[in-house]
Amino acid sequence: MNMKKTVLLIVSLFMVAGIFAGNPVTKKIEVYYFHFTRRCMTCNNVEKVSKEAVEQQYAEKVKTGEITFKSVNLDEKDGEAIGAKYKVEGQTLLIVSGEKRVDLTDKGFMYANDKPDKLKAEIKKAVDDMMK
Repeated sequence: MNMKKTVLLIVSLFMVAGIFAGNPVTKKIEVYYFHFTRRCMTCNNVEKVSKEAVEQQYAEKVKTGEITFKSVNLDEKDGEAIGAKYKVEGQTLLIVSGEKRVDLTDKGFMYANDKPDKLKAEIKKAVDDMMK
């Protein structure tokens, strides 16, 4: 290979590397609340507080689709399929990004009724950790 072609190849490689370095791949983060059709007050509050947390704390990322909140009814066909994908069989508050998963179900049921701000803080911590 002559010198001119070698230099052109090297410059091209640096340009391509620069393009990818300047446009990092954004992670998609999904916050799921899995439930059944029949729900108690706490189940409804876990969904309500979790959805508020995502929409209030990450409004811009929700608009762009980088972060989503999905309420999934396990009694419905689509919900059953999504539940099977994540190996969920009951009420579950789950945050997913690629292979990473954070299960906040216990905290959801512990805080949704009496300490909703604490649940919102737990969701923020989990989502922020996944964005790193």
